[in-house]
Amino acid sequence: AGIRCGGDIALGVPFTDMKAGLGFFDTISGGGLAQIIAFIGALELGFGLRQAEIEEACERYQENFPISSVVPFDIDRVSGIELNNGRAAQMGILALMVHEKLDNNPYIINDLLGSPVPFN
Repeated sequence: AGIRCGGDIALGVPFTDMKAGLGFFDTISGGGLAQIIAFIGALELGFGLRQAEIEEACERYQENFPISSVVPFDIDRVSGIELNNGRAAQMGILALMVHEKLDNNPYIINDLLGSPVPFN
C-alpha cells in the first residue's frame, strides 16, 4: 500500500527508501538488519522468560471461552484446527515470496485477471 514508518531504520537510511517484499534485503544496511535481528531476539528472550505465565493465561482463556461452555469441544481438536490455519497462512506467505522472485510480482492473480499491481 506504500505506507511506511517514519524515521530511520539505520543512521541516514529512512524507512521510505526501503523496497517492498524481498527487495528489502537489497536496500537495508548491515546496521538496520542487526537492529531487526536484535529486536526479534529481545522478543524471543522475553517470551522465553515468561513462557509458563503466557501458556497458563492462554489455557485459562481457552477454558473460559464462551463457545466451549455451549458445545463440548475437544480442546485438542480446536488447537489442531488453529495450528493448521497457521500453517496455511505460512504457505500463502511462502507462495507470495516465490512469485515475487519469479517475476517480481507477488500478486500473480491480479495479472491473470487483467488488473496488475505496481510492485517495486
